[in-house]
Amino acid sequence: MTTVTAHLVHPWALAFLPDGRMLVTERPGRMRIVDRDGKASAPLAGVPKVYARSQAGLMDVTLAHDFAQSHRIYFCYADSVPGGAEIAVAHARLDDGASPKLEQVSKIYEQKGPPGSGLNIGCRIAQAPDGNLFVTLGDHFAAKEDAQRLDNTIGKIVRITPDGKAPADNPFVNKPGALPEIWAYGVRNPEGLAVNPANGQLWEQEHGPMGGDEINVIEKGGNYGWPVVSFGLNYDGTPVGTGKQRQSGMVDSVWHWTPSIAPSGMAFYTGDLFPQWKGNLFNGALKFQLLSRLELKDGKPIKEERLLKGIGARIRDVRQGPDGALYLLTDEDDGRILRVTPAK
Repeated sequence: MTTVTAHLVHPWALAFLPDGRMLVTERPGRMRIVDRDGKASAPLAGVPKVYARSQAGLMDVTLAHDFAQSHRIYFCYADSVPGGAEIAVAHARLDDGASPKLEQVSKIYEQKGPPGSGLNIGCRIAQAPDGNLFVTLGDHFAAKEDAQRLDNTIGKIVRITPDGKAPADNPFVNKPGALPEIWAYGVRNPEGLAVNPANGQLWEQEHGPMGGDEINVIEKGGNYGWPVVSFGLNYDGTPVGTGKQRQSGMVDSVWHWTPSIAPSGMAFYTGDLFPQWKGNLFNGALKFQLLSRLELKDGKPIKEERLLKGIGARIRDVRQGPDGALYLLTDEDDGRILRVTPAK
């Protein structure tokens, strides 16, 4: 494990540019480009002002599939609204030249429902092969029952077009009283999202309460149970919802962690640098400060190995680099980008 760069302030997400440089977000509201030798640019101009409080701020960033032609990126952030904050999704054109900046910034989507105070914000973005975007939205650690209602996007995964509209084939488009952008619901604080390259399935990972962190395979229209069922307990030790771990009509998780590791950032490994890890799923852990490697069989996790347990830092994001190495972001005041390669 080597340090690519340090002195980032609570870095949240990492995306690789075609030439191997890294686009990095910092939670207080900055975006930088980091060269392959670790030199970080000045903060990019054009980033919207964010609500930077508690867990909230500038969060995920991803490159459009056609970035080489369009230079379009997508990112999400907490936006100030009366009474608190809600998640916003924006796209912009990245000018990654000598003085990098964002141009043509446009907010394309806003979370709908009661505003939050910066807790349980979720917000990861994944672009599907068809170009549509999946976005995770947390329950705000407030009126968690809203996660079961379809008239808001609290505790939801939404599917939107690259310009923020609801695709016509979303599951609740024709359901009275339901918001058409909802793809799945009943999630708590989803901070991991990735498309499994082996089969195109959408995988999500979320924080439970006291125990019960989950990994879910997201189905169209699926109800993932929060706050009716959970493998965890409320923070006061009382049962969650029904006190059950499963219930008919709700989709079971494919993996859960109890006690909680506080997962954040997930990536399927497809590189050649670690051939024995091809097809494995990696998850960063904030609370336990480690990297979780899950072996899959028949599309489901079957075995976990906990790596880097002595790292002494919260792992916020994990990505596979174009060189096949794993890259980690540490969530610290003096945050780092770490590169993980095979031992010699």
